[in-house]
Amino acid sequence: MFSSNMITTLALSLALCPLTFAARAAEWRSRTIFQVLTDRFARSDGSTSAACKTADRVYCGGTYQGITNHLDYIQGMGFDEVWISPITEQVQGNTPDGYAYHGYWQQNLNELNSNFGSGNDLKALSSALHSRGMLLMLDVVVNHNGYNGAPATVDYSVFSPFNKKSQYHPYCTIDYSDTSNTTNIEQCWMGDTNVPLPDLRTEDADVAAGYQSWISNLISEYSIDGLRLDSAMEVNTGFWSGFHNAAGVYMIGEIYEADAGYVCGFQNYLPGVMNYATYFPLVAAFESTSGSISGLANMINTVKADCSDTSIIGTFSENHDQSRFASLTGDMALARNVISYTMLADGVPIIYQGQEQHYNALGGSSDPYNREALWLSDYNTNAPLYGLIATLNKARKHAISDDSAYLSYENYPIYTDTTTIAMRKGKMVTVLSNKGAEGAAYSQTIAAGYAGGVALTELLTCAKLTAGPRGNIVVPMANGEPRVYYPTAALSGSGLCGASSKRSYVMRRFTA
Repeated sequence: MFSSNMITTLALSLALCPLTFAARAAEWRSRTIFQVLTDRFARSDGSTSAACKTADRVYCGGTYQGITNHLDYIQGMGFDEVWISPITEQVQGNTPDGYAYHGYWQQNLNELNSNFGSGNDLKALSSALHSRGMLLMLDVVVNHNGYNGAPATVDYSVFSPFNKKSQYHPYCTIDYSDTSNTTNIEQCWMGDTNVPLPDLRTEDADVAAGYQSWISNLISEYSIDGLRLDSAMEVNTGFWSGFHNAAGVYMIGEIYEADAGYVCGFQNYLPGVMNYATYFPLVAAFESTSGSISGLANMINTVKADCSDTSIIGTFSENHDQSRFASLTGDMALARNVISYTMLADGVPIIYQGQEQHYNALGGSSDPYNREALWLSDYNTNAPLYGLIATLNKARKHAISDDSAYLSYENYPIYTDTTTIAMRKGKMVTVLSNKGAEGAAYSQTIAAGYAGGVALTELLTCAKLTAGPRGNIVVPMANGEPRVYYPTAALSGSGLCGASSKRSYVMRRFTA
């Protein structure tokens, strides 16, 4: 399928375009990402009442045109980048595990999933985003294809372009309990025996060259700005250099493990990684009023020590694979705290559709129940968490604009106790609590490091506060609500708490 001359030519062209990981990644530090599950975000017909029973695992009708029609909703929260589901042709029809509405059971790289719309619809979405100064991130799968049938019955001829059995590893199951066994993780199959996911030999030259040609063409055809890499830890690490050069855009990989050293180690191969190391203690700290604040504080420091650049890792508290936070606790104050951390800690903030509506995965906590149709919320821009995210996005963008070094500062804990954590990043101090909505009022003295007597504004309530002679602040806490402080004199142009707004500007697309 791929001749030796083709492989040699492609390898030479990539060698002439050396990796610029740091440059590409730096362009994404200021971004904030809204994750869209394409089938569940918006329908082309604009319906907000169409049924979508998540337990049925079926296509519900979301499309690229639907996303395009509701960009005001996303941009209204301040997001400047949209991550959409994989676009490739999938396993057709129903399977024992449902339909491939999510996009992770691809069979043909060179055809689009027509359930989401046409190629022109996807181009229109990309164009609409760029006209607003927003970027398009595409979820891609290079580790595997999908098959409806037992592993022993896989008909490799149904796949395109990799349609030979010799291009896949023999069937075996992954043992995730031992991450040191890289051969097992990289070469065994994901999925189950109902819908197995044949594992591609990405270490082979023909497979690597095929993927490089595909992604280069895809980026060009649809003007893609960034890639989220599904199952990145299951792919041999030597694959990523050539793939990244061929793509020429920022990439962030899914490293689904709790160990910070393991997750951060993938920054040797990828610019960005999904920060699962912090995700687990973050949720544990705020899912109840007895959560471990110390566990979160310790992991913040561990990730800073282990990751080569914490400003380009993905910070999140929900996604399509994890439990809805609201399914773990209905306490709105706890939800506000976990979102405040997500938006203001180190890394590129990522909010999963429905989190802003406090979706609770009715009927279960995670897949498939956490993949609800957003149109059932009627895109409520008055939802409390929608407004909170908009304010936090505005605060983050202002801090970046106000201080060119803001993104280089590492967020670090300056105070912790059993219920409270305070962190400082640049001029911003964030104080979080897991006391919950019924939490009593109290005052917490924090050595914030401000100059004595500096006037501060709390950005979520607009309350004023003055730092003490030694830079300490006495924070009035109540009802478990988060607090975010910024010097009042530095708020000009932010549009926050009565400060004037500066004129918005359009961000250009970034490529290699």
